[in-house]
Amino acid sequence: MIRHIVFFTARSDEDRAAIEAGLSLLTVIPHALTLEVGTNVKKDQLGNEVDFVVYGEFADEAALAAYKAHPNYQISIDRVRPIRELRMAADYDADKAVRRVIG
Repeated sequence: MIRHIVFFTARSDEDRAAIEAGLSLLTVIPHALTLEVGTNVKKDQLGNEVDFVVYGEFADEAALAAYKAHPNYQISIDRVRPIRELRMAADYDADKAVRRVIG
């Protein structure tokens, strides 16, 4: 499984609602097992610059590529890119991740 995590910051507080609406377009793309758009609650003691998080789980790299090829993905980019400051993304293979299982 591929996990896709993207962080965004808004250029200004006035852009936050538009960014959230633009990112929400991603949630209807059918290729993800899970796709969430969340607002950072900003409770970390070391840094709270991030405003929004997109978190997705995909069966494999082909599903992630299909997600990125969907028309809503480009529409979201077109709406969010002009009003966001930062975008940082990471994709990783969850099956190869170091983990601790509790329970």
